[in-house]
Amino acid sequence: MENFVNLDKNMIVNATIGDVPVTWHDVRKPPFDIYGLYNPTTESFFHRLPMDVAAATSPAVEKLSQESAGGRVRFTTDSPFIAIRATFRVVGRSSHLTMVSSAGFDLYLDDDFGSRYVKEFRMPYDMTDSYEQIIQMKNRPGMHSYTINFPVHSVVETLEVGLAPEAQLAPGKKYRDLDPIVFYGSSIVHGTAASRPGYIYENFVARMLDMDYVNLGFSGNAKGEQVLSDYMATLPMSVFVCDYDHNAPNPEYLEETHFPIYETIRKKYPTVPYIMITRPNYFTNPNTEDTLKRRDVVMRSYLKAREMGDKNVYFIDGTAFFADAQVYECTMDHIHPNDTGFMRMGETIAVMIRHILEHPSL
Repeated sequence: MENFVNLDKNMIVNATIGDVPVTWHDVRKPPFDIYGLYNPTTESFFHRLPMDVAAATSPAVEKLSQESAGGRVRFTTDSPFIAIRATFRVVGRSSHLTMVSSAGFDLYLDDDFGSRYVKEFRMPYDMTDSYEQIIQMKNRPGMHSYTINFPVHSVVETLEVGLAPEAQLAPGKKYRDLDPIVFYGSSIVHGTAASRPGYIYENFVARMLDMDYVNLGFSGNAKGEQVLSDYMATLPMSVFVCDYDHNAPNPEYLEETHFPIYETIRKKYPTVPYIMITRPNYFTNPNTEDTLKRRDVVMRSYLKAREMGDKNVYFIDGTAFFADAQVYECTMDHIHPNDTGFMRMGETIAVMIRHILEHPSL
């Protein structure tokens, strides 16, 4: 039987943009702004942690931190098309992931009405280390600002943006003049199972609040290591979000590590808003007793901090994220949120952060 991809022209993805006249621009150079990645203009590839910190944390974090989840590049242009040319050190593939999520990019238009999805840059099915893609910007004359979101589970070595040779190029729209939100956690924070990069929950938060963020999610390997906590405490931040419940091997381990992360961040940032989150899939996870024990651990951390006089610590009960008639439609495997689940998480967390920033406790 003929492959269905050959029967539906919308499924055909070419590895190059052909003979389109184009000028290529390295996103590491001005006027591009890169967000969410570690020293992106000087490192030899795009990654999320200093290599020594990653290696000292664990071999798994050393590898996972090289994936570009949460990376974004912003710019403004009047080009009638936007192309990308990307090269990869590692191309992520998993049964949990769409290929657009694992190694694709997606494009958002940034204007006075917010930031909204335009189209995705898809990787060819058999891509091994590089590809080009192009998006035609029909009916959008004049200068417009854009965001390109990096892949969730691949290691990107280079990224170039291709524009019409006569096109103007300028800096992108700036985020609000606030330090980034720092997110720490499991594969859910990492963005596993989102259908494309713009759907990881941090991107929902960023779009709703017009705020920058740093994604320090490490699939299966966010275990509250002290070396990583010490590093996170050095980062500029407006809010810290701690969401690693899932990766603690058991409730006892979570008990041993959860409050120490809070203490480490508090030594550097005595008043920064600190949000503690529990796992979202209480109703779909078969081990509900374990989920409740973990929730109790996080709640005890929260209450202990409050009892110590901290008015800027907050708690989000993950059991409430999917608690409605569509509860069974919010994950792809009873663990990892799908796009619906990520949207609900992002909206809830964004509402909390907006309230905190509008009504500071101190």
